[in-house]
Amino acid sequence: MASQHRKPRRASGPRVAGIRTPALATAALTSVALFSQSADAAPSSDDGTPSLEEVEKKVGDLYRQAESATEKYNAAKEKTTTQRKRVAGLLDDVARRTQNLNEAREELGSFAAAQYRTGAAAPDTAAFLLADTPQDYFDQTQLMGRLTERQKGMVDDYVTEQSTTMRKRREAGEGLAALTDTQRELKTAKATVQKKLATARELLSRLTAQEQARLAAIERQRQEEAARKAAELAQRQAAAAPAADTGASSPSPSASPSPSPAPSPSQSGVVSTKAEKTLAFARAQIGKPYVWGATGPGSYDCSGLTQAAWKAAGVTLPRTTYDQVTFGTTVSLTDARPGDLVFFYEGVSHVGIYTGNGMMIHAPKPGTYVREESVYYDGESAIHSVVRPA
Repeated sequence: MASQHRKPRRASGPRVAGIRTPALATAALTSVALFSQSADAAPSSDDGTPSLEEVEKKVGDLYRQAESATEKYNAAKEKTTTQRKRVAGLLDDVARRTQNLNEAREELGSFAAAQYRTGAAAPDTAAFLLADTPQDYFDQTQLMGRLTERQKGMVDDYVTEQSTTMRKRREAGEGLAALTDTQRELKTAKATVQKKLATARELLSRLTAQEQARLAAIERQRQEEAARKAAELAQRQAAAAPAADTGASSPSPSASPSPSPAPSPSQSGVVSTKAEKTLAFARAQIGKPYVWGATGPGSYDCSGLTQAAWKAAGVTLPRTTYDQVTFGTTVSLTDARPGDLVFFYEGVSHVGIYTGNGMMIHAPKPGTYVREESVYYDGESAIHSVVRPA
């Protein structure tokens, strides 16, 4: 789910920040449910070669696993950025405090040298002032009694600054260690995504022209079924809407390359200004490629698109689907309004922006583009929850 690309006119190889698959790959990876329900599903051949249905199911599983790994990558990347800023701040603080210590040490050294020249202090006083750990001498009451109040203050300040600097150095060291661990997690998540996508592409590359045609036919069937269920949802939403909302004004229209039917009056009346801005932004992104880990403006993964769309309305969403699903108020699908976030799969690895009438705008999968389609694009069981951010 979860970079700079131009829309390809034909299948292309890996890009800088993501991997694409041919258009027929989309048909394969989005028709898992229909194939798994086929009554005439063919078993594996005698020579161990997997059947078309088995390949299709495997590809679908790989792409969902890649989506999940993408969200882990997004989380690790965000965490790395935060940790790097914190470590940089700690190191700057340590450098500043070290400079202060050096200046204080020089001042104490000058004071001790002056005492030697005037004979105003015993040798052990100078040793105290120039020691690496003056705190070791703090309990020597006789020595401290020889210092003036100003001199005692200088020593107190030095010891306090030294203690604080040592603590900050430890924090910086721990921060660097944590950053290293997170960078390792980031690298692992990235490798996982790339491996899953490469395996899926390899499986799809072995399909014959006849098998590809079968997949395309199943994709068309899936889209028709999804559209039918979206229309049923729109009817349920219209029936459930309070009568008082039926006369409410519609939201201002926004252009779209492939617009869905206008939301019913009951839905339009409750579309907030923020939701309108979110939808306008999302529609403007239609046609841009899905690239895992991308947050725009040229390409997006699923959560990158939802985050950018709501940011355009002045609402800051978390980066990942795992965090976005907890941001806002959970509502039922029947109560969904334009602008709400629709989450998918048990692992909450995908998200889209509801546009009304059972439709949504989302960045589906590698090899596809931001588009508007039914929330039932992968079957009713794939829908996890609906959340209203604002």
